[in-house]
Amino acid sequence: MDESVGARGLLSDQIRNALTDEIAAGTLAAGIALDEQDLADRFGASRTPVREALRQLAVSGLVEVRPRRGVVVTRMTPERIMDMFETTAEVEAMCVRLATYRMTPLERSGLLDLHESAGAMVEAGDVDAYDALNRAFHEALYRATHNAFMAEQALAIRTRLAAFRRTQLRQGERIQRSRIEHGEILAAIAEGDGEAAARRMRAHMLNAASALGRYIAEHTGD
Repeated sequence: MDESVGARGLLSDQIRNALTDEIAAGTLAAGIALDEQDLADRFGASRTPVREALRQLAVSGLVEVRPRRGVVVTRMTPERIMDMFETTAEVEAMCVRLATYRMTPLERSGLLDLHESAGAMVEAGDVDAYDALNRAFHEALYRATHNAFMAEQALAIRTRLAAFRRTQLRQGERIQRSRIEHGEILAAIAEGDGEAAARRMRAHMLNAASALGRYIAEHTGD
């Protein structure tokens, strides 16, 4: 397999996404060791993109490196996941409240463009493309706070939750609801109502947590 730098990057993303879904769904249970060579064989890749995918999963807290056992799937309880979503809901609400009052017309226009672009992805049911755009949408809001420290903290928390935020988009009609909720947040921003935007963002994140819970339940038979 020809693995240029670009191809390796794309392949590592595909491997990471596949493993993310399996960990979130419980197919790869806590404590299972992940062998680089086994994964390379499974995905028809060299060990380089596999190693990069595992590194990204470690950053998200989905796997950890243990002495003599190598890379092991982390135990993530539903309570722990909900705590993480609750925290990020408050941080995101704080960001959008500040961004509503501080963003420039150009930044507002950029958010609207991202929202419009998402339409075709939702229509096609392209979760991976929508996930990338969803990430860009939220990160644009962080930057629009014009508070570098707040943006750094929001991004750090988002990175820890990135895997779960992606997986919840696979539940039922969550991808359609997510875009609708973005539209509601943008409407509050357009009205200059930071408090309403914050409330809608908080609800948006908690709805995502609920969707993730349903996804996990559907795939584990609970």
